[in-house]
Amino acid sequence: MSGALSKRLFDAACAAAGLVLLAPLLLFAAVWVKVDSPGPVLFRQTRVGRRGEPFTIHKFRTMRVEPGAAITVGADPRITRSGHFLRQTKLDELPQLWDVLRGAMSLVGPRPELPHYVALYPADLRERVLAVRPGITDPASLAFSHEAELLAAAADPEREYREVILPAKLRLSADYAATASLATDLRLIAQTLVRVLRG
Repeated sequence: MSGALSKRLFDAACAAAGLVLLAPLLLFAAVWVKVDSPGPVLFRQTRVGRRGEPFTIHKFRTMRVEPGAAITVGADPRITRSGHFLRQTKLDELPQLWDVLRGAMSLVGPRPELPHYVALYPADLRERVLAVRPGITDPASLAFSHEAELLAAAADPEREYREVILPAKLRLSADYAATASLATDLRLIAQTLVRVLRG
């Protein structure tokens, strides 16, 4: 069995099990989001996936439905009460288990970016990063787990993201894509769970 097929089967099995086992928690979060502020339960956004194909990513909505910047900076006033908790505990990411099950994402892989940020990728790194399915977690996610706070401290958050954070995350993602294995994925999943449990 090829490595890609093994990874896909592992992803699908874990995502299906997670959706079943976490169903009560998912239901609780959905109800809380709905009663906390007007708007849909799920946040949907177009991201760039494997081979540059666009797909719709799903998260629990954590912000009020109003115009604003694409990136979240520090204590963004648009974040709701439920959204603050969901973001802090990373529970807002759980709907992406559905994206994994349907094959648009993997449990571990480069975090999918917005199209206008992918347009900034250097050609060689773009090819490497987009050769694999995007994931819920990866080395860049762990390294920049406090990204919102870093952006809040910057004089120009958008420029800081484009010129400093995005290139650093891209290098980490490209290194992951070049050396990915089931053992690597298991280690990153474990590190992510520990990080979440420690808050």
